[in-house]
Amino acid sequence: MSLRKVSRLPVHTGPAGWNAILPPAVARATLTGEQTCDIAIVGAGFAGLSAARRLLQLDPSLAVAVVDAGRVAAGSAGRNSGFMIDLPHELTSADYAGAGATQDRTLTRLNRHAIDFAEMVCADYDLSAGTFQRSGKINGAGSQVGEAANRSYAAHLTALGEPHEMLDAQAMRQVTGSGYYRGGLHTPGTAMIQPAAYIRGLASGLEAQGTRIFEASPVTGFESTRAGWVLATAQGRLRAAKVILANNGHLESFGFKSGRLMHIMLNACMTEILGADDLRMLGGQDTWGLTPSDPMGCTVRRISSAQGGNRIVIRQGGYYRPKMQTSATDLARVTARMRAKFDARFPALRHLAFEYAWSGHLCLSKNAVSVMRELEPGLYSACVQNGLGTTRGTLTGIGAAELAMGQTSDITRFFTAQAEPSRLPPHPFDTIGANAYLRVKEWQARAE
Repeated sequence: MSLRKVSRLPVHTGPAGWNAILPPAVARATLTGEQTCDIAIVGAGFAGLSAARRLLQLDPSLAVAVVDAGRVAAGSAGRNSGFMIDLPHELTSADYAGAGATQDRTLTRLNRHAIDFAEMVCADYDLSAGTFQRSGKINGAGSQVGEAANRSYAAHLTALGEPHEMLDAQAMRQVTGSGYYRGGLHTPGTAMIQPAAYIRGLASGLEAQGTRIFEASPVTGFESTRAGWVLATAQGRLRAAKVILANNGHLESFGFKSGRLMHIMLNACMTEILGADDLRMLGGQDTWGLTPSDPMGCTVRRISSAQGGNRIVIRQGGYYRPKMQTSATDLARVTARMRAKFDARFPALRHLAFEYAWSGHLCLSKNAVSVMRELEPGLYSACVQNGLGTTRGTLTGIGAAELAMGQTSDITRFFTAQAEPSRLPPHPFDTIGANAYLRVKEWQARAE
């Protein structure tokens, strides 16, 4: 077969804040010359590195190589909010409830498997205590509409038999230090992670087991041969018997699922380190995570020195970009909106500057399915995480590794049974319609 070209490479706007607050990392080698391995993985994020770890669990003698277009933890893995959520978290729902009780129970069980997998990574590779914390999360409500969404989701959790606790405004202030929230819904199963620290630690642990990781080595083309697959980069070629694509929405850049994937850019800001006076004025707990009661609202986290300094992170501002990139102008515009939302929640901290601002990429499918399957003989995918890159990425990475090794599990059975991603309207109608929808939903969630 002739060489197939990769149509688009990752482009990021702004630094990955979670990575930037860590000590500088030593650069890894780029892929040069002719290299070989048993299984090659494209993408060194949650899916790709989880796949590598699972492969070594199944066969420690495997020669595994991972290629990434950028630096480890500087891409999507360092740009998310660091929530590993166990419960249903359907972003197209009004209250996160999923497609029904049976599927929600299955997904919850699988999500908890992913969280256990991450906890074992931290234990096996001796990652710092602040990297992973099973502290739960809160759905914060800033309006009566938000409170109604929380009550609706609480009823869903009751039907599932899942523990949860409704919080009033006073309890929310005791946790967050903010008087903005009218109430909240606490669920205990979410793990809060420092995503860049986790990915760095996982990468280093895999390298200690013999995995080769090549940075700054975007794959520009690929082809199948009688012996397997060949990945081409600017300076080298990597031959492998099998390949796992763990590059989320860039699955489309490799020629798969075109016209079926929705590419949403989200944006986040991270404050400078809070001083002693700031901490006294704010009060509340030193670490917590809050998702909005309406999925289109603001996500907020407070972190401590164990994660990279006493800071607050706020994320919102989604827009549809089929080319999977944003601009400095886009980011500046959304940062101004996040500034207003931050000041409304923390008026005593209006003087506090945002030290980092960045954009990140979500890949969704219209029918909320992932693409974790064998695409062609010997070519597997662990992609389309539907806004749940930490948990879903871990699961699809595990599943793709198991498929590549001829294994079946609850994970492989669940994802391979999913339908194809639904077709989207043709361009430019997809962009016009999606952005109009996002603007309306964001306005409806303006208090959340």
